[in-house]
Amino acid sequence: MPQDTPLIRFGVIADPQYADIEPWLETDRYYRNSLAKLRDAIGVLNEEDLAFVVTLGDLIDRGAESLAPVLEIYGALRHESVLLPGNHDFSVAPEHLGEVHRRLGMPAPWHEFLRGGIRFVIIDGSEVSLFSTPEGDPRHALAVERLRALEQAGAINAMPWNGGMSEEQHAWLEDALARAKVAGEPVVVMGHYPLYPENQHNQWNCERLVALFDRSGNVLAYLNGHNHEGNLGRHGSTWYVNFKGMVDTEHDNTFATVAIFADRIEITGHGREESRSLPLKP
Repeated sequence: MPQDTPLIRFGVIADPQYADIEPWLETDRYYRNSLAKLRDAIGVLNEEDLAFVVTLGDLIDRGAESLAPVLEIYGALRHESVLLPGNHDFSVAPEHLGEVHRRLGMPAPWHEFLRGGIRFVIIDGSEVSLFSTPEGDPRHALAVERLRALEQAGAINAMPWNGGMSEEQHAWLEDALARAKVAGEPVVVMGHYPLYPENQHNQWNCERLVALFDRSGNVLAYLNGHNHEGNLGRHGSTWYVNFKGMVDTEHDNTFATVAIFADRIEITGHGREESRSLPLKP
């Protein structure tokens, strides 16, 4: 019998990508309109009983000055707000790169927290990238090497607007999953970049993370944005849910609530986001 009481309910927003610039009509992105969409989404989510609302990156499209109007709207959110950066959040002047995580109120670029008996793990797929650090930084040089290797291998996600993770972060993630398993805690991992199915938007180290989740066996779902079209897949016992980008279309909004039950994940989509019921393996 289905379990009728969720372990937790939370809200999800992906890719508002606000900037005070003209729309990019070829991709149907209306940057200025994201402020009104955010207000509407937060108004709806404020009426819900939620543990928190997570925004899966790309709060802005470009320019450090774009963030203040967005954060002002989030000030009306009555729930805990969990923010993480996407690639566009680093489209700022070099002197502002080191401020991105702090301005989003993050305790650390990658971190974890426990809610409703579920371990939520935030990863930083922009850590090793061409945009999150200035030229001359060792991580920037590492990103150049990784992208070149992916290009030479003909990888579909060998794109300069994707990124990856350091060995340090990989080790931390593996340890976090292992600790959660010992504690009997199911895990939900959240990041900006897709990991599965194969897509040109996927994080550079996606196959390695999918294999880790498979070995771990306790990751219920991985939630992300970045690919504005959205996507869905399952590998092993993990669901991979790619939420659609809010910045797309002139007027149609997109956001969701997620309820995790003992036997399933229920996604209630608003606007362009699809509603789904995802069964969990016992």
